[in-house]
Amino acid sequence: MNRREFLKFAGATSLAAAFPVRSAFAGAQPHVVVVGGGVGGATFAKYLKMADKNIKVTLIEKNPVYIRPYGSSEVLTGHIQMKDLDVTYDALKSRYGVEMLIDTVVGFDPDKKTVSTAGGKSLAYDRLIVSPGIELKYEAIEGYSEAIANTKVPSGWIPGAQTQLLADQIKSIPKGGTFLLVAPPNPYRCPPGPYERSALVAEWFKKHNPTAKVLILDPKDAFVTDTTMQQGWNRLYGYKMPKSFEEKFVEELRKFKVFSAQEGVDALYAKGILKRNSGPSMISWVTGKEGGRVLKLDAANMTVEAENGVHKADVINIVPPMVAGTIAQKMGLTDKSGWCPIKRESFESTVHKDVHVLGDSSIADAMPKSGFSANTQAKVAALAVAASLKGQQPGIPSWENTCYALAGSDYGFFVADVFALKEGKITNVSGHRYLPLNASEAQIRLGAVYQQAWMKSFTDDCFA
Repeated sequence: MNRREFLKFAGATSLAAAFPVRSAFAGAQPHVVVVGGGVGGATFAKYLKMADKNIKVTLIEKNPVYIRPYGSSEVLTGHIQMKDLDVTYDALKSRYGVEMLIDTVVGFDPDKKTVSTAGGKSLAYDRLIVSPGIELKYEAIEGYSEAIANTKVPSGWIPGAQTQLLADQIKSIPKGGTFLLVAPPNPYRCPPGPYERSALVAEWFKKHNPTAKVLILDPKDAFVTDTTMQQGWNRLYGYKMPKSFEEKFVEELRKFKVFSAQEGVDALYAKGILKRNSGPSMISWVTGKEGGRVLKLDAANMTVEAENGVHKADVINIVPPMVAGTIAQKMGLTDKSGWCPIKRESFESTVHKDVHVLGDSSIADAMPKSGFSANTQAKVAALAVAASLKGQQPGIPSWENTCYALAGSDYGFFVADVFALKEGKITNVSGHRYLPLNASEAQIRLGAVYQQAWMKSFTDDCFA
């Protein structure tokens, strides 16, 4: 149903639900309803109950088991299985007292402060938290659709059946074949993700199909972790560093006094920071300025048309443009950008009072759309809501983000950031953000160990 029908249905179902009772602040137990049980919603529910166990928290989620997107590209190469992505809500219920409702929200009345579900429930709230993730705009690329993604040209950016389909396709690529990844425009969830996926596929090829190739077609000219990721490609898969990035390496190494003013590009290779690769590269990255923006898919012939020409591949993986999750759109929480504007200090919607939007769907300025961002946003919002329900002023917010990424199973690195409010915007106040370009082999291997350990500890922080 469209937004108008959605809101109309909300009014009808709220009447049909025998006038649900909403708490008043004078003595009654406040009720906070959370829509969406991903990282943002689960973390918020847990940390709000930790902040004040007397607040009633109901989490509405349509799936009884959460399939985590972070780390899901490791399914493609068999490092983990699909079942390893499953996360339960058991601890939220038993340990923290969060009331779980496995259902789908189909109605919303911001004036009466109620939401209604497909199962016939109508819930009144004092605060509503919406953490709906993303929606993939398959149709943004001519010739692409969700039906084609489900059967022939998977995306797999929302983990599920498409992830397994893509894993099966990769393993069936003929000797010397081509895996083609179409990268998305900004903004999108998990900035290092498409490039990590490409690296992990290249690693699988190196072991099982050494003449196969990975081609990335990209509308952008840069991405988060682009220097450290390309350094990994260079060392592991024969990738030749573009001249513009050689110069970027030198500039950064001088900035942190690893290079003197006299040392230049030649020193990158002399000191082993980069390798001079003369043979074929397993990975090719075509940037936007080189014509990498994709215009059209021909699924029948397994070709994509980009600005620089037509490319044929054995497996095509498209990560399409994204917008806020469907429920946020139907609730009228989005603006013309397709994302949800919020008050930065509490992530309260600027559209509807007492409604907060967390995670990928929110417009969070410098913060990337990542699981860690959603987690830290949820913690700040939980403290703000707890304070507000007690009639108190929330504290001064700050946020963090850390993204671990792999260029190979034993080749890890990261981006780590701290954010603060400056002149009404969420601003990056970090210093050095990345693993140093002159990191030792031990530090790089340790980065991969940390990535695997972080995956567990982060999941526990959100759900356990």
